[in-house]
Amino acid sequence: MKPTILIVEDEPAIADAIQYALETEGCDTLVVFSGAPAPALLAEQRIDLIILDVGLPDISGFELLKLIRRDSTVPVIFLTARASEIDRVVGLELGGDDYVVKPFSPRELAARVKAVLRRSRPESAPPAAASSSPSAAASVWRVDEGRRSIAFHGEALELSRYEFNLLIVFLRKPGQVFSRDQLMAQAWDEPDASMDRTVDAHIKNLRAKLRAIRPDLDPILTHRGVGYALREGL
Repeated sequence: MKPTILIVEDEPAIADAIQYALETEGCDTLVVFSGAPAPALLAEQRIDLIILDVGLPDISGFELLKLIRRDSTVPVIFLTARASEIDRVVGLELGGDDYVVKPFSPRELAARVKAVLRRSRPESAPPAAASSSPSAAASVWRVDEGRRSIAFHGEALELSRYEFNLLIVFLRKPGQVFSRDQLMAQAWDEPDASMDRTVDAHIKNLRAKLRAIRPDLDPILTHRGVGYALREGL
């Protein structure tokens, strides 16, 4: 089945270029020129990924993502004319999956879309996949890597693909301290294009989701000046 990409971009020339590049790569596309129609489209039909302009005429792309994240974990790639680090960090903290700065190559954007989709739509796993999940106490963690699902104390976590990747890295070796560089190398598609603060932003989101289930427990430990580790003996 072809993936369906929703393009939320107010400049028709840019939207047309993105649409052409994605359809050339075998995607189906939907285009809207403001943010208002996006939540309804997301509720009405299957959307596999959203390309979201930050500078929309009716609502900030950041604010729109907040609305989307209330009900959906659909992958989102931001488009923006602003290249500052703080804007990137804000977008990632809100749950964005990637960040592309204008001007950009539509072919590069299409490649990024494919990379995100590979992470969010893995191939079906064989029946034995669940049994090969990371070693962790069954009463605390339940992991199915084939379906990219993790439950914490019996409650399913709604994770972005990088949050899932990070948690899998931790679960494979509880207690081991990973530097930011090590986490980026193991959890990111293009670690060289990421920043140290990108890891911090995703760790912050991950901690918030775990604390929402167990406010009394912080499974991820910070080793200042070194990195992060998963608490042992939960």
